[in-house]
Amino acid sequence: MRTALSALLLLGTWATSNTLPASAADASAPSPQAPASPALVSAMQHDLGLTRAQAEARLAAERTATAVERRAKRAAGSSYAGSWFDPASGTLTVAVTRGTNTDAVRATGATVRLVQHSARQLDAAKAHIDKLPAPAGVASWYVDPEADAVVVNVVGARRADNDVRAFLARARAAGPVQVRQTPHAPSTLAAGTVGGDPYYTGNVRCSIGFSVYGGFVSAGHCGQPGAAVYGWDGSYVGTFQGSSFPDNDYSWVSVGSGWWTVPVVLGWGTVSDQLVRGSAEAPVGASICRSGSTSHWHCGTVLAKNETVNYSQGTVYQLTKTSVCAEPGDSGGSFISGDQAQGVTSGGWGDCTSGGETWYQPVNEILSRYGLTLHTA
Repeated sequence: MRTALSALLLLGTWATSNTLPASAADASAPSPQAPASPALVSAMQHDLGLTRAQAEARLAAERTATAVERRAKRAAGSSYAGSWFDPASGTLTVAVTRGTNTDAVRATGATVRLVQHSARQLDAAKAHIDKLPAPAGVASWYVDPEADAVVVNVVGARRADNDVRAFLARARAAGPVQVRQTPHAPSTLAAGTVGGDPYYTGNVRCSIGFSVYGGFVSAGHCGQPGAAVYGWDGSYVGTFQGSSFPDNDYSWVSVGSGWWTVPVVLGWGTVSDQLVRGSAEAPVGASICRSGSTSHWHCGTVLAKNETVNYSQGTVYQLTKTSVCAEPGDSGGSFISGDQAQGVTSGGWGDCTSGGETWYQPVNEILSRYGLTLHTA
């Protein structure tokens, strides 16, 4: 007789449950006195070309500038015209219109610049431009206090278009406008299908397992065939082409609309992102790691194979059991051993605070069932 595993969880989660902070502390901004995390300093060194000392000094100057900006804005009152931070000098400049008590603004620690238009005037001009129908040759517009104008970015190759010229004429009628050129039109920032990343279907969040040519594989309980899938940024990704649950717990999703497949599993900052080079099956006792959109990156060992798991929704066969923890929302995420794909997260018990066990659906069975080819590096 089968014994029901009442403690088992299917590791999908309601998307709506993640719209609020876990606690008041989570929602609050970090203390200005909090030391910079090593990861942040390292990222600044890498991306901004700074030394560690320069990165730490810049962060300290930015914290000071944030506090100065609040005080200077109050001192300037209705004459306030915006502000900007100069990383070279580490100072904040505050723009004000004439008639301001500039000494009061300088007393806050800010550098002061006199300009013609207040922030209120520039915001009103931009609000008027927001109502204009924009042609494709106009990329964007925003208030630039340093320029004392609304900057309109125009695609360089389209600047001479009649509809662009007409837009700019109407924009200039709203207030001060500065036109700048940009080489490309903007597009939405949809990304590749990366193992461990979240996706949404209906009001359920799950995790991407592995990229295959044409889409990605995940858990079957995350969606039914034909259901639409949306990515981490809310954009449409594709649809479930196949899904099986219970009995099995696997699915595959076709992708399009600017999304593409990537042979990568997220390390979530715990380790570097991992390339997927194949799907050779790891033996029992081998180390294995899991990536998911809730609990991110965790590792353990393979405990058993071909295990039948009796979820409350029905029995699933031929799962592999591991000592890796998981939590709701991790469903469908990647199990990887070294650089070899192993399977997609099905369910488990426990959590990543107290520990537990998790099962995965072997990836090779999914590939064989749907005739898919794993995207490898």
